[in-house]
Amino acid sequence: MGQFKKATKKQAKLRAAIFGPAGAGKTYTALAVASGLGKKVAVVDTERGSASKYADRFGFDVCELKGRSIDDYVEAIKGAGDYDVLIIDSLTHAWQELLTEVEKLAKTKYRGNTWSAWSEGTPRQRSLVDAMLCSPCHIIATMRTRTEWKVGENSRGKTTIDRVGLAPEQGKGIEYEFDLLMEISQEHIGHVIKDRTGKFQDVLIEKPDAKFGKQMKAWLEDAEVDLVEYAKEVFDGKEVGSVVETAKVEKF
Repeated sequence: MGQFKKATKKQAKLRAAIFGPAGAGKTYTALAVASGLGKKVAVVDTERGSASKYADRFGFDVCELKGRSIDDYVEAIKGAGDYDVLIIDSLTHAWQELLTEVEKLAKTKYRGNTWSAWSEGTPRQRSLVDAMLCSPCHIIATMRTRTEWKVGENSRGKTTIDRVGLAPEQGKGIEYEFDLLMEISQEHIGHVIKDRTGKFQDVLIEKPDAKFGKQMKAWLEDAEVDLVEYAKEVFDGKEVGSVVETAKVEKF
Protein backbone atom coordinates (compact mmCIF):
# COMPACT_ATOMS: atom_id res chain seq x y z
CA MET A 1 0.00 0.00 0.00
CA GLY A 2 1.32 3.45 -0.91
CA GLN A 3 2.14 6.00 1.77
CA PHE A 4 0.94 9.58 1.78
CA LYS A 5 3.25 12.55 2.30
CA LYS A 6 2.85 16.29 2.19
CA ALA A 7 2.75 17.58 -1.37
CA THR A 8 5.14 20.37 -2.34
CA LYS A 9 5.90 22.09 -5.63
CA LYS A 10 9.57 21.16 -5.14
CA GLN A 11 8.59 17.62 -6.08
CA ALA A 12 6.95 18.78 -9.30
CA LYS A 13 8.41 18.98 -12.77
CA LEU A 14 7.19 21.37 -15.42
CA ARG A 15 5.15 20.03 -18.32
CA ALA A 16 4.98 22.76 -20.96
CA ALA A 17 3.94 22.86 -24.61
CA ILE A 18 4.72 25.47 -27.24
CA PHE A 19 2.71 25.44 -30.45
CA GLY A 20 2.60 27.67 -33.50
CA PRO A 21 2.91 27.88 -37.28
CA ALA A 22 6.06 27.29 -39.30
CA GLY A 23 8.59 30.06 -38.75
CA ALA A 24 7.24 31.10 -35.36
CA GLY A 25 10.40 30.00 -33.57
CA LYS A 26 9.11 27.03 -31.58
CA THR A 27 12.46 25.24 -31.42
CA TYR A 28 14.43 28.36 -30.51
CA THR A 29 11.88 29.37 -27.87
CA ALA A 30 11.95 25.91 -26.30
CA LEU A 31 15.76 26.01 -26.10
CA ALA A 32 15.74 29.54 -24.67
CA VAL A 33 13.17 28.73 -21.97
CA ALA A 34 14.93 25.43 -21.17
CA SER A 35 18.20 27.26 -20.51
CA GLY A 36 16.49 29.00 -17.60
CA LEU A 37 14.96 25.82 -16.22
CA GLY A 38 18.09 23.71 -15.86
CA LYS A 39 21.74 23.21 -16.77
CA LYS A 40 21.55 19.82 -18.48
CA VAL A 41 19.26 20.00 -21.51
CA ALA A 42 18.43 17.25 -24.00
CA VAL A 43 16.46 17.44 -27.23
CA VAL A 44 14.52 14.68 -28.96
CA ASP A 45 14.66 15.98 -32.52
CA THR A 46 12.28 14.79 -35.23
CA GLU A 47 12.59 18.02 -37.22
CA ARG A 48 15.59 16.89 -39.29
CA GLY A 49 18.28 18.55 -37.20
CA SER A 50 16.41 21.79 -36.57
CA ALA A 51 17.63 22.11 -32.97
CA SER A 52 21.29 21.59 -33.88
CA LYS A 53 21.25 24.83 -35.87
CA TYR A 54 21.25 26.62 -32.50
CA ALA A 55 24.15 24.66 -31.00
CA ASP A 56 26.29 27.79 -31.07
CA ARG A 57 23.79 29.62 -28.83
CA PHE A 58 22.72 26.95 -26.37
CA GLY A 59 24.38 23.96 -24.74
CA PHE A 60 22.43 20.72 -25.13
CA ASP A 61 22.61 17.08 -26.20
CA VAL A 62 20.46 15.85 -29.04
CA CYS A 63 18.89 12.57 -30.10
CA GLU A 64 17.76 12.75 -33.72
CA LEU A 65 15.03 10.16 -34.14
CA LYS A 66 15.11 8.26 -37.40
CA GLY A 67 11.79 6.58 -36.68
CA ARG A 68 8.78 8.54 -35.48
CA SER A 69 6.62 5.84 -33.95
CA ILE A 70 5.22 6.10 -30.43
CA ASP A 71 7.73 3.45 -29.36
CA ASP A 72 10.63 5.55 -30.69
CA TYR A 73 9.44 8.55 -28.69
CA VAL A 74 8.86 6.57 -25.50
CA GLU A 75 12.31 4.96 -25.68
CA ALA A 76 13.97 8.36 -26.17
CA ILE A 77 12.03 9.96 -23.31
CA LYS A 78 12.90 7.14 -20.92
CA GLY A 79 16.56 7.39 -21.95
CA ALA A 80 16.77 11.06 -20.96
CA GLY A 81 16.29 10.59 -17.23
CA ASP A 82 19.66 12.10 -16.27
CA TYR A 83 18.85 15.50 -17.77
CA ASP A 84 17.25 18.50 -16.07
CA VAL A 85 15.15 19.46 -19.08
CA LEU A 86 13.94 17.42 -22.05
CA ILE A 87 12.66 19.14 -25.18
CA ILE A 88 10.51 17.07 -27.54
CA ASP A 89 10.69 18.73 -30.94
CA SER A 90 8.17 17.93 -32.31
CA LEU A 91 5.36 16.02 -30.63
CA THR A 92 3.27 16.42 -33.79
CA HIS A 93 5.19 13.75 -35.69
CA ALA A 94 4.19 11.11 -33.13
CA TRP A 95 0.52 11.91 -33.79
CA GLN A 96 0.95 11.89 -37.57
CA GLU A 97 2.67 8.50 -37.37
CA LEU A 98 -0.06 7.13 -35.11
CA LEU A 99 -2.77 8.24 -37.53
CA THR A 100 -0.98 6.34 -40.29
CA GLU A 101 -0.69 3.25 -38.09
CA VAL A 102 -4.39 3.32 -37.18
CA GLU A 103 -5.37 3.72 -40.82
CA LYS A 104 -3.31 0.66 -41.75
CA LEU A 105 -4.81 -1.32 -38.88
CA ALA A 106 -8.31 -0.40 -40.00
CA LYS A 107 -7.63 -1.67 -43.52
CA THR A 108 -5.73 -4.85 -42.63
CA LYS A 109 -7.35 -5.99 -39.38
CA TYR A 110 -10.70 -4.29 -38.89
CA ARG A 111 -12.24 -4.35 -42.38
CA GLY A 112 -11.97 -0.62 -42.76
CA ASN A 113 -13.49 0.16 -39.36
CA THR A 114 -11.35 3.02 -38.06
CA TRP A 115 -13.32 3.20 -34.82
CA SER A 116 -12.30 -0.35 -33.94
CA ALA A 117 -8.70 0.31 -34.95
CA TRP A 118 -8.49 3.05 -32.35
CA SER A 119 -8.93 0.36 -29.68
CA GLU A 120 -5.24 -0.26 -30.36
CA GLY A 121 -4.28 3.31 -31.22
CA THR A 122 -5.58 4.97 -28.05
CA PRO A 123 -3.45 2.89 -25.64
CA ARG A 124 -0.38 3.72 -27.73
CA GLN A 125 -1.13 7.44 -27.47
CA ARG A 126 -1.64 6.99 -23.73
CA SER A 127 1.77 5.33 -23.41
CA LEU A 128 3.39 8.44 -24.92
CA VAL A 129 1.55 10.75 -22.53
CA ASP A 130 2.45 8.53 -19.57
CA ALA A 131 6.13 8.56 -20.57
CA MET A 132 6.11 12.37 -20.50
CA LEU A 133 4.21 12.62 -17.23
CA CYS A 134 6.45 10.06 -15.49
CA SER A 135 9.72 11.57 -16.69
CA PRO A 136 12.00 12.95 -13.94
CA CYS A 137 12.84 15.87 -16.28
CA HIS A 138 11.11 19.13 -16.95
CA ILE A 139 9.38 18.59 -20.30
CA ILE A 140 8.93 21.15 -23.06
CA ALA A 141 7.12 19.81 -26.13
CA THR A 142 6.70 21.70 -29.38
CA MET A 143 3.74 21.13 -31.67
CA ARG A 144 2.75 22.34 -35.10
CA THR A 145 -0.68 23.89 -35.57
CA ARG A 146 -3.76 23.15 -37.60
CA THR A 147 -6.63 25.47 -38.41
CA GLU A 148 -9.81 24.74 -36.47
CA TRP A 149 -13.21 25.23 -38.11
CA LYS A 150 -16.68 25.35 -36.59
CA VAL A 151 -19.81 24.29 -38.46
CA GLY A 152 -22.77 26.48 -37.61
CA GLU A 153 -25.93 28.00 -38.98
CA ASN A 154 -26.66 31.60 -39.93
CA SER A 155 -29.85 33.59 -39.36
CA ARG A 156 -31.27 32.31 -42.67
CA GLY A 157 -30.80 28.70 -41.68
CA LYS A 158 -27.88 28.07 -43.99
CA THR A 159 -24.88 26.06 -42.88
CA THR A 160 -21.74 28.09 -42.24
CA ILE A 161 -18.14 27.05 -41.72
CA ASP A 162 -16.15 29.54 -39.66
CA ARG A 163 -12.46 29.62 -38.79
CA VAL A 164 -12.14 29.70 -35.00
CA GLY A 165 -8.35 29.72 -34.65
CA LEU A 166 -5.33 27.48 -34.44
CA ALA A 167 -4.99 24.31 -32.39
CA PRO A 168 -2.02 22.02 -31.65
CA GLU A 169 -1.64 19.27 -34.24
CA GLN A 170 -1.83 16.38 -31.80
CA GLY A 171 -4.45 14.15 -30.23
CA LYS A 172 -7.65 15.75 -28.98
CA GLY A 173 -7.33 16.73 -25.33
CA ILE A 174 -3.51 16.75 -25.29
CA GLU A 175 -3.64 20.26 -23.81
CA TYR A 176 -4.97 18.82 -20.53
CA GLU A 177 -1.66 17.05 -19.93
CA PHE A 178 0.40 20.25 -19.69
CA ASP A 179 0.89 22.78 -16.89
CA LEU A 180 1.60 25.55 -19.35
CA LEU A 181 0.39 25.94 -22.93
CA MET A 182 1.84 28.72 -25.04
CA GLU A 183 0.86 29.72 -28.55
CA ILE A 184 3.63 31.55 -30.35
CA SER A 185 3.02 33.76 -33.37
CA GLN A 186 5.16 34.39 -36.42
CA GLU A 187 6.10 37.68 -34.75
CA HIS A 188 7.62 35.56 -31.93
CA ILE A 189 5.11 36.70 -29.34
CA GLY A 190 4.09 34.02 -26.88
CA HIS A 191 0.50 33.96 -25.65
CA VAL A 192 0.03 31.89 -22.50
CA ILE A 193 -3.39 30.30 -22.96
CA LYS A 194 -3.13 27.82 -20.08
CA ASP A 195 -1.15 28.25 -16.88
CA ARG A 196 -1.49 26.17 -13.74
CA THR A 197 0.72 28.58 -11.80
CA GLY A 198 -2.07 31.14 -12.07
CA LYS A 199 0.51 33.85 -12.66
CA PHE A 200 0.91 33.99 -16.43
CA GLN A 201 -2.60 33.24 -17.69
CA ASP A 202 -3.35 35.27 -20.85
CA VAL A 203 -0.01 37.07 -20.62
CA LEU A 204 1.71 38.11 -23.86
CA ILE A 205 5.49 37.70 -23.86
CA GLU A 206 7.73 39.00 -26.60
CA LYS A 207 10.38 36.38 -27.48
CA PRO A 208 10.10 34.16 -24.37
CA ASP A 209 13.59 33.33 -23.14
CA ALA A 210 15.67 32.07 -20.20
CA LYS A 211 14.11 34.67 -17.89
CA PHE A 212 10.71 33.08 -18.38
CA GLY A 213 12.19 29.64 -17.69
CA LYS A 214 13.65 30.96 -14.44
CA GLN A 215 10.24 32.30 -13.41
CA MET A 216 8.68 28.89 -13.92
CA LYS A 217 11.50 27.21 -12.01
CA ALA A 218 11.13 29.69 -9.16
CA TRP A 219 7.42 28.91 -8.92
CA LEU A 220 8.12 25.17 -8.82
CA GLU A 221 10.66 25.71 -6.06
CA ASP A 222 8.37 27.97 -4.00
CA ALA A 223 10.62 30.99 -4.45
CA GLU A 224 9.08 34.47 -4.34
CA VAL A 225 9.51 36.38 -7.58
CA ASP A 226 8.37 39.89 -8.36
CA LEU A 227 6.36 39.66 -11.59
CA VAL A 228 6.53 43.41 -12.10
CA GLU A 229 10.33 43.25 -12.18
CA TYR A 230 10.10 40.31 -14.58
CA ALA A 231 7.98 42.35 -16.98
CA LYS A 232 10.45 45.24 -16.78
CA GLU A 233 13.37 42.90 -17.55
CA VAL A 234 11.64 41.31 -20.51
CA PHE A 235 10.46 44.58 -22.02
CA ASP A 236 13.25 46.88 -20.82
CA GLY A 237 10.82 48.80 -18.64
CA LYS A 238 8.25 49.34 -21.39
CA GLU A 239 4.62 48.54 -20.68
CA VAL A 240 3.75 46.04 -23.39
CA GLY A 241 0.35 44.39 -23.78
CA SER A 242 -1.10 42.54 -20.83
CA VAL A 243 2.19 41.47 -19.26
CA VAL A 244 2.70 44.58 -17.16
CA GLU A 245 -1.02 44.80 -16.42
CA THR A 246 -0.92 41.26 -15.04
CA ALA A 247 2.32 41.96 -13.20
CA LYS A 248 0.77 44.81 -11.24
CA VAL A 249 -1.68 42.45 -9.58
CA GLU A 250 0.52 40.37 -7.34
CA LYS A 251 3.84 38.79 -6.48
CA PHE A 252 4.64 35.12 -6.16
